[in-house]
Parts: sequence; structure tokens; C-alpha cells
Amino acid sequence: MAMALPSSSCKQHRLLALALLLVLAMASAKAAAAYLYDDIKLSWGSGCSYFYMDEDVDTLALCLDLSSGSGFSSNASHLYARYDMDIKLVPDNSAGTVATFYLMPDDVPWEYHDEVDFEFLGNATGEPYTIHTNIYVHGAGGREQQFHLWFDPTLDFHTYSIEWNPKYIIFLIDDTPIRAYKNDRARGVPFPTWQSMRVAGSLWDAEEWATQGGRVKTDWSQVPFYAYYRNFRVTPCVPSPGVAWCGDEAPESAWFDQRLDAAALQKVQAENMIYDYCTDHKRFDQTGFPVECTAA
Repeated sequence: MAMALPSSSCKQHRLLALALLLVLAMASAKAAAAYLYDDIKLSWGSGCSYFYMDEDVDTLALCLDLSSGSGFSSNASHLYARYDMDIKLVPDNSAGTVATFYLMPDDVPWEYHDEVDFEFLGNATGEPYTIHTNIYVHGAGGREQQFHLWFDPTLDFHTYSIEWNPKYIIFLIDDTPIRAYKNDRARGVPFPTWQSMRVAGSLWDAEEWATQGGRVKTDWSQVPFYAYYRNFRVTPCVPSPGVAWCGDEAPESAWFDQRLDAAALQKVQAENMIYDYCTDHKRFDQTGFPVECTAA
């Protein structure tokens, strides 16, 4: 039996369906193409900072000049999430400059605020960049760890991430963990658990301490300095099956342990860490080490 040919009406319906699918696909693509300036805003500083398109990627150039540094913050805040940003740091002689990527709450008095910091300490030409990390809980910081990078962060963009869940704060570079701060509530370790935080970043001058303890000063003949930020992503925390939200995860749950590559963390810390507050005897021998630095 010969196959019946589709009627003219059937063809029209198919064409209309194809056209509708095309419109929906275009609308979906447009919705997916969120621009960086839709998610973050310049919040302070120099007028030489700007958004621009770099090979079709929306990018923010943060500026430090003779008048001021500059900074941005995200429009949304979250309680427990992973935050990723691609960053390319100040090239050449960046001594004295500090670029940052950090988490900060809104409307919390300074003496009670939580904060999670990535700080990129500039270098004299030919010297390695120093990554400075710190964690503030209830207004108290002093939990510094520092690392030398194993690549030149000024040649290309690299992904810097903060994973914050009820069990860990994990700092990552290109998905490699460099630091993990554990919520050990049973021993009274301070940990941020209730302040929603937004992402912020800045480029500013800290020549009094940033490079070799302040011995190398900012070369102001090189201004303006620029650091570049793009591809900002936020992934809200996902609890284990059957748990309503991450804050309800049981302390004994191993759900968040899967987020931490312990072997990779140990390797980076053995090869690249240059300072750990938990081994600073000069600083703590008289007062005693923080509880998180002592054996469980």
C-alpha cells in the first residue's frame, strides 16, 4: 500500500511547530546569556573601572589609580553556596596592590560580622603572587593561610572559588582545593552559620604590608593598575536526599565530605603553603592556639 502524503494543512502545522520551537530556543538562549553587570555592581572607587566585552565574554576591569581603588558587590546574597569567579590579576610590577574576592554580609555590625577572604597580594616583577586567605566569625579574624601560586595568574583567567556549606569552607583554584576550614561545633570551633553573604571584590593599595611585609612599595609610575573579573557563578547548597535544606543536615552526615578532595588539598598545602596561623608559635605560644588548631 502506498504511504499517504501529508496534507497541506499538516505541513502548515509542522511549520508552525518548528517556528515555535525556534522562538522558544532563541528566548531560552537569551535568558541563559546573563550579563555580568546584571549580577554585580560597582560599589565604590575610581572612575576608571568599567565593564566590557572580551571575545564575547562580559568582563569587569577593576582599576586602581592615583585617586582611589575600586570595588564591586553582587546583587544577591546567599546562606550556603559555592561562588566561582574567573580572575586575571595585575601584571608586571604589581607590588603594593591587593585584588580581592570575598564574601561579606549586609547590615551586620562590624564587631559581629562574618567574612571569607581571597586576597591576591601583588609582587615585584619576577616574584610569585601570594594568595592570602582569611576567615572572620562574629567579628574575629586572624585565621590566615598564605600560598604561592604554581602558575602566573596574570597571563590568563583562572577560576577562584569559595565553597561554603554547613560542614566546610573550602577555597579552590581551578577546582583544586587549597584550604578547608571545618565546622567542628562539638569542640566550639567558630563557624559562620546564620549570616547570608554576598560576593564582593576590590583592587586597592596596601603597600604598607602587602608585598614582602611592606618592604616593597607601590610603583605609582605604573598606574592605572587593572585586575579583570568575569564568569561569576553561584551554585546554592544542595542537601542530601530527604533533608529540607543544607542547614538541617545532621552534624554526623558525610554528605559534604564528598565536596573535598583531601589528597589534592594535602598536596597543595605541602608544596605551596608559605604561612599557616595554626603553626605560628611566636604568635600563640603565650596565649594558646585557637581551638581549631588543636588536635581533636
